[in-house]
Amino acid sequence: MSDSGLGASSGMAAGADVGEPDALIGIDEVQKALNRSRASVYRYTNTDPRNLNPPFNPRKLNPEYRSDQKDPLLFHPNEVARFARDVLRIKEVTVEVLNSPSTATQQLLSAILEELRAIRSQLDQGGVKPTELSTRRDTQDQSRPAA
Repeated sequence: MSDSGLGASSGMAAGADVGEPDALIGIDEVQKALNRSRASVYRYTNTDPRNLNPPFNPRKLNPEYRSDQKDPLLFHPNEVARFARDVLRIKEVTVEVLNSPSTATQQLLSAILEELRAIRSQLDQGGVKPTELSTRRDTQDQSRPAA
């Protein structure tokens, strides 16, 4: 999961660019976006000590699904915007999700992707076309029976 941040512009409205559509944000980012105290954000949140995932409540800030009570509360940016607009009556609400800095995993995946592209270009230049396994199997000499 990527770390995301919210940008705040004038008043209580937040910035305008959504980088990752499904990136979830934590309590700190919600607090900054709504310009409210941490305690207020927890009061607004739809939580129940007896029910880990309570049903949707249009008057509350609804967190994403959690599988354990110890999981942090995470919110979809659209839910934060809906709550600010419909419940808090903030006029201009857009939520900005900033991309996280590149991690070691992302760097490794990028390096693998570059290597695969290089291999593909060499195969294309060499005129070697991918073959089907069944045709190769049929043409191979079956001198040794299968066990």
